Amino acid sequence: MRCLAGVGGNMQSFRAQVCALLLVLALPVALAAQGPGQEPSLVRYTEAREHNLRGTVTLPGTVEAATVSLVASTVEGLVVELPGREGRRVREGDVLARLRTVSKELELEAQRAALREAEARLKLAEANLRRAQELYEAGVISRQQFDDAQSEFSAWQGRADTLKATVARLEDELDRMTIRAPFAGVVVRERTEVGQWVNAGSPVVEMVALDTVEIRVDVPERYYTRLRTGHRAEVTLDALPGSRLSGRVLAVIPAADPQARTFPVKVVVENRGGRIGAGMLAQVSFPMGEITAATIVPKDAIVRQGPVTVVYRVNGDNTVEPVPVETGAAAGVWIAINGAIRPGDKVVTRGNERLQPGQPVRAIPLEYELP
Repeated sequence: MRCLAGVGGNMQSFRAQVCALLLVLALPVALAAQGPGQEPSLVRYTEAREHNLRGTVTLPGTVEAATVSLVASTVEGLVVELPGREGRRVREGDVLARLRTVSKELELEAQRAALREAEARLKLAEANLRRAQELYEAGVISRQQFDDAQSEFSAWQGRADTLKATVARLEDELDRMTIRAPFAGVVVRERTEVGQWVNAGSPVVEMVALDTVEIRVDVPERYYTRLRTGHRAEVTLDALPGSRLSGRVLAVIPAADPQARTFPVKVVVENRGGRIGAGMLAQVSFPMGEITAATIVPKDAIVRQGPVTVVYRVNGDNTVEPVPVETGAAAGVWIAINGAIRPGDKVVTRGNERLQPGQPVRAIPLEYELP
């Protein structure tokens, strides 16, 4: 393409700008005309292996919070603050709600004043009792007068003890008018509001602990006898595609559903970062059955393309092709597959996210420790 020159003034500048714009627009067309050749993409590959693995059974499950608590007020009062709002993450001891404390503080101060008076009178009665005892032993006063002094001392001692207990009770009630989180977790529901009167035992908020979660799995009776507390399990979640979590059997409950003939089994999983929420759907794989030889590849080789799971194989001409596979039992960073992949095939484990069928690659080996 040739642009005209030699025209002076503004027209020359205008033509130069038009020429530059046409060159920019023509660049993609020129590049496309160069042909289908591509620079090879740099990838890492690992050879598929044959390994002995135990068979697995995969069953659906539902995530449940390990601890659910309806936090209640243990004293009555008017709610003046409610920091524990829905969705808030709290640590153990964080304030969830505060009740109005003015009346309780005034009552406490009155009882403390009464206690100070009683302790002063007790101190005086104790001194009077010592003098009365000396006078009685010296024969100066009668037995009745000595008994009166002793009675006066005992009365004030009882009064002081009663007031101490009252003060301690009021201090405890005052402390409990600040309602705190009993454990670290998340507030999932508010059960009161600022300005509402709560009675002792009235719920304030509902909390769940999500540091660890439990997954409830209904296990058919044919597998029931093969599971034991502490057995390993692998968990995947529909809401977290690509994640594989390690769990263990927490409880095998020996009470079958009378209609489905399934036994509830609880699997506990750590919830680092709080990504797992109660109610999520999960798939739980339990190792059981005979040990058989299987073709295994690193988990990094697995690529999910919609409903299909594929592994990219490096061919002899250094191009790649997607091979559909079905995944099976996992063993560390490796996973068993069923499909056209054979032991010794080179499968892409790094850089496989954007590969296309037939794409040329420059493949560098990457070793994984065998299970």
